[in-house]
Amino acid sequence: MLTSKERSNLRSIAAKIEPVTQVGKLGINESLIESLDKAIEKREIIKVTVLENSDLIPKEAGFEIAEKLGAEFVCATGRKLVFYRRSSNPKVEHIIF
Repeated sequence: MLTSKERSNLRSIAAKIEPVTQVGKLGINESLIESLDKAIEKREIIKVTVLENSDLIPKEAGFEIAEKLGAEFVCATGRKLVFYRRSSNPKVEHIIF
């Protein structure tokens, strides 16, 4: 569970990064979760866009994706979702709070 200060720090980092993928008409499926899992393992923080043509509500999609990834859902800003999970890879530069 993230504190408000940690969440704020992650939001400021996320403001500077580009989304790694998009959630569209197909919704949340296994291939999406697999690609997000690989991305979050390499970066620790990722941003995802929920497209307009998706039937998903961004905040609800955020909680569902976070649960499937075993990650923290940091925030939803409009249709952009931010996730954080500490990487188990020792070569990754870890985010310090």
